[in-house]
Parts: sequence; structure tokens; C-alpha cells
Amino acid sequence: MFDRDIWQEIFHTLKNNKLRTFLTGFSVGWAIFILVMLLASVNGMQNGFTSQFNDDATNSIFIRPGTTAKAYGGFEAGRRIQLKNDDFEYVKNSFPKDIEYISSRYFTGTTARYKSETGSYSVQAVHPDHQIIEKTIITEGRFFNNADVLNKAKVAVIGRKVAEDLFKKEEPLGKYVEFNGLPFKVIGIFTDDGDDNAERRIYAPISTYQGIYGNTNVINQLVLTYNPTYDLTKALEFSGRLEELMKRRHKVAPDDQAGINVWNYAEAFDDISSFSAVLNTISIGVGFLILIAGIVGIGNIMVFTIKERTKEIGVRKALGAQPKQIINLVLLESTFITALSGFIGLIFAWIILSVIGPTINTPAFTNPSVSLSTVVTATIILIVAGVLAGLIPAIKAANVKPIVALSDK
Repeated sequence: MFDRDIWQEIFHTLKNNKLRTFLTGFSVGWAIFILVMLLASVNGMQNGFTSQFNDDATNSIFIRPGTTAKAYGGFEAGRRIQLKNDDFEYVKNSFPKDIEYISSRYFTGTTARYKSETGSYSVQAVHPDHQIIEKTIITEGRFFNNADVLNKAKVAVIGRKVAEDLFKKEEPLGKYVEFNGLPFKVIGIFTDDGDDNAERRIYAPISTYQGIYGNTNVINQLVLTYNPTYDLTKALEFSGRLEELMKRRHKVAPDDQAGINVWNYAEAFDDISSFSAVLNTISIGVGFLILIAGIVGIGNIMVFTIKERTKEIGVRKALGAQPKQIINLVLLESTFITALSGFIGLIFAWIILSVIGPTINTPAFTNPSVSLSTVVTATIILIVAGVLAGLIPAIKAANVKPIVALSDK
């Protein structure tokens, strides 16, 4: 394989047939380039899908009340379902082994004022577990705790954007901000990896805000995380039981999806995984079809090359060249062209992805990239492709009879 004379001859042949060599290599290089870009695009789409859920725990379940679409249990259709604190306690106590963290959500808005600065922001009044469920990152201070909820403390955790708007360069921690005229102490500042809009939010103890609005016990939503050891089947089974229990509790028809909606992240991730698997299969299939076309092209060109060199091969055999030496020469030439052009296509795709990939960040498409395993697989494909492309022409060349080859015109 490392015979100097053989490699000199290969390079001499390639140099004398530049156009043919270019077209041969281009077909394989383009195939590898397309294959890598297709796989990177699939990864980019998958990254885009999953990034939309990055700011919540992946084992989250949301319970949202709505308006019934069907009459049931003596109630007419169009009844508004309202969740209350009792529902929070009921769910929490009914599934102690299934639930990891749980929180109510009470949504409202506020006009915040600090000195001469004002702004309008959304408020989520929640329980302490919400920090883990929402993956809220505290950069300064702390999140409120159960004691704050029990004491209905007027404390708040504000987003980074809220802090910038109201406090400018001043330190917010320990300062009092007026929310609709009522003073709240800032005990923490958070960031959110999901998006900047989330950082224009304010968190406060749910008991505090329920007390402010006429001692109500109404909640807008329940959110929880299930046992992280559950697989997809068990997670979906649990959310099914949860939905059945909540519908029975609020007299909602079992098949009424409008009255109460229980949404499990596991469903979304299952759909994403299935969709990504289909896209991966399609992209690999398309890439391989293009690669096979390149291999066929190389095979055809090698057949043509051997036909051109029939006399040369005849002379070699007449001088005592063994069939395996002829096969080795043809295989090395096709493998070299395939591997070199394929590596160029691979490197070109990698450079494009390295430069452009990190700059792409949309909800549907984020940072397209390829893994090391993909690169290794593509390299193996290159070597195999080179051998396959030259195998049949090599065998044909080895079987040429010297007398026939020398009489060829």
C-alpha cells in the first residue's frame, strides 16, 4: 500500500486527467457535504424544539382550567372551571409518591414604582417549589420560602430586566418597591435562559397576592413535576390518572378536553423524538442515495480509465504483474480520490457549521451542528465508498489477458 512507485504512478495519472479527477472527486465531496449538512439541519431543528422547553423542568405537568364544552353531571355546557387552594392540597396529598415538586400559579399584573422610575410588569404569585419547576436562576439574594408564604410576606423576586428598568445601577436587594401602591421588599433577582421577556416578570408568594385581592382562594393554574425515575409510559399513565381525578372532582365529562387540560411535557418530547427520528432517517437516506450516485460515478469513470489503460495493463501483466497488484493499483487510486474529496467536503461543511451555526438561534432552528460520532461514521463511509467504487473495475482490470490487452486499439 505504501509502495513509492505505485503512489507516484497514481499521482501521475491524476495529474494527466485533471478534469476527470475533479469531476470524480466533486461527486463524492458533494455527497458527503450534503449528508453532513442534512444531519446538522436535523440537529438544529431538534435543538430549536427542545430550547423552547429549556426554561421549565422536562418532567413538568400543567393543569389548566377552562370552559366545559359538554353538559355533564347535571351541569350545562359552557361552565367555567375554577381551581382553588383546595385543589392544590388535594393533588399534593393524593399523589405523594408520584409528585416531586408542585406549585400553584396566580397571574396578575402590577405597576411598579421605585423613586421616579415606573414600569408595568406581569406578576406570578407562586409557591417556593416553583423556582425548581421553572428553573429560575437566582443571581442575587434568594427565592422566597415556605415561611414567607405562611406569613403572607410582602417580598418579591424580580427579573433582571425589571431590576435594570427600576434601579438602573443601584443595588436592588433590600430595597422596597411599590406594586400598585403597596411596598414589597426585593429579596432576589433572577435570570431566565428561556427568553428576555421572562426577565420582565416578578415572583411573589401566592398567599400574599391572594390576600391583597380580597382574601381569595382562587388559583389560575397548577404546575408540578413528576417522579424523575418514571419512563415515558409511566409518566403518561400518571398524567392520565391526574386528569381523570381532576375531571371527576370538578364534574367535567371524561372526553371534554376544554373543561380541564392536563398537559405533560413527556408528550411533547415524545413527539419531538419521533419527528427527529423520522427526519434523521430521511436525511441519512437522501445522503446515502447521493453518495451511492457518487460511487456509481466513480465506478464508471474508473471503468473508462481502465479501458484507456488497457495496453498499459497488458504490458504490466506480460512483464509478470500479478492480478492482486493490478487490483491494488486501481483500488488505491479510487480510494485516494474518494477519501481526499470526501474529507474536503466534510471539512468544508464543518467550517460552515462552525462559523454560521452558533449565530442561528430561532424557536424552530438553533445551532445546527454534527457530533464527533457523525464525523467518524462519515470517515468510515468514505473509505468503504472508495473500495466499493473501485472494486468492480479493479477485478475487471485484473482479468484482462495480456494478448488481448496488447492487441487493443
